[in-house]
Amino acid sequence: MRLTKFGHACVRLEKGGRTLVLDPGAFTEAEALDGADAVLVTHEHFDHFEEARLRAAAEANPALRVWTNGAVADQLTGLGEGRVHRVGHGDAFTVEGFEIQVYGEWHAQIHPDIPRVGNIGFTVDGELFHPGDALTVPEQEVGTLLLPVHAPWSKTAEVVDYARAVGAARALALHDAMLSDIGLAGIERFVGMLAKDVDYRRLTSGESVELS
Repeated sequence: MRLTKFGHACVRLEKGGRTLVLDPGAFTEAEALDGADAVLVTHEHFDHFEEARLRAAAEANPALRVWTNGAVADQLTGLGEGRVHRVGHGDAFTVEGFEIQVYGEWHAQIHPDIPRVGNIGFTVDGELFHPGDALTVPEQEVGTLLLPVHAPWSKTAEVVDYARAVGAARALALHDAMLSDIGLAGIERFVGMLAKDVDYRRLTSGESVELS
């Protein structure tokens, strides 16, 4: 399985000639959706889900299908029967040859004055976990964690403890668009120092890695 990082919170997975895209939001390059067979969306925030762009991709490819939570699905009405699938914690399904498990229910708390929204995370082929905007620990071992390294709802200590709790051998930086080069280097230093058993790496946008 080949993973390509795109802006901020999006990754593109390719295997056996099929393509799965996770969380193509407003900070994601439009080409992330080119030729996609299916899309997974963790939650409704604009940096993970951009309705107009996803609708355009679906119109360009009538075979494109989407799996997401209820709040996002409600915004994608009219795409056609069987194209938008609502899923939640504990669900499992196969899409384009990728085996998916769903974990989590809620977005991490940003502030007590801001209502929380639903958020689900996805494991792919038992190898990769994309948590969206939450520190959900999946109920299965994974080899690679997509680690949200910076957000209005997090602090570095929580990022480190989350990487430790998931216990994946590898962590790839996610949710990083709001950090400067100095901030990114600081996160790398702290994760490397405090989560010594995790192989931490940040891919630049468009960079790829092969997953086992």
